Amino acid sequence: MKESRGEISSNSGSNKNNMEILSSVFGSSSQAHVDEKPVTGGGLSENGKFSYGYASSVGKRSSMEDFYETRIDGVDGEIIGLFGVFDGHGGARAAEYVKQNLFSNLVKHPKFKSDTKLAIADAYNNTDSEFLDSDKNQNRDAGSTASTAVLVGDRLLVANVGDSRVVMCKNGKAVAVSRDHKPDHEDERQRIEDAGGFVVWAGTWRVGGVLAVSRAFGDKLLKQYVVADPAIQEEKVDSSLEFLIIASDGLWDVVSNEEAVAMIKPIQDPEQAAKRLTQEAYQRGSADNITCVVVRFMACQAASSKTS
Repeated sequence: MKESRGEISSNSGSNKNNMEILSSVFGSSSQAHVDEKPVTGGGLSENGKFSYGYASSVGKRSSMEDFYETRIDGVDGEIIGLFGVFDGHGGARAAEYVKQNLFSNLVKHPKFKSDTKLAIADAYNNTDSEFLDSDKNQNRDAGSTASTAVLVGDRLLVANVGDSRVVMCKNGKAVAVSRDHKPDHEDERQRIEDAGGFVVWAGTWRVGGVLAVSRAFGDKLLKQYVVADPAIQEEKVDSSLEFLIIASDGLWDVVSNEEAVAMIKPIQDPEQAAKRLTQEAYQRGSADNITCVVVRFMACQAASSKTS
């Protein structure tokens, strides 16, 4: 999401003066690379209920601000899957912090099992507050999206802040499980204006003429308007749910939900599926970092085997 900031962007040294005016584990984080070849990996849950893979590439950019997490944990004797993509802007600080702390804050929440939605909302907001506190001495602003999927038994809980996106394949069809948080969406614009902010066109719709997403971690100078309250959706994991794609907008800018699902539907290995999506986005001219996580559900594969 490196185009999320407008002319007042801390990604460019030439915009430094503008910024000064405005300012009045499991899994592994992605690292910077010098070519388009993605870093990939994957695994299988101990209970055999799901497999996962990831691929992350710097793409055509000179630096890496995407991070991801693929983590399997145990809570009260139950295996939990935790998957996320975090796309930074204004530098990598916020995205790296969220990658390192969000899921840890979530699994230690006292109501993680009894009220998972509440726990997710609290974890998002608490992690945001902690980052802002840790970042208060920085002169340059930084922020991050977050798209996460949490597997607890037969429950899938998807949360989203910003314009990374989660799409699932259910009954063979692409279904968006998250909605991009854009300033021009009527409800988002109203929320921002009610808080005293404004949305203007500056190449795209931007909060305060600066930020092209309406929700994010960090962004302390716009925090009154750019909140980290996640949109949360729950789905049941059953034989109709085939796989899940979590990706930064480096993919979604050039590949539609339907294209992404159709592209990897025949690919059973989720690591290879994530790699395929990443490479396709690069070949289609994505100008951003590209990060994809794919989670495949074994219940659907077992059902398919019985009917074939």
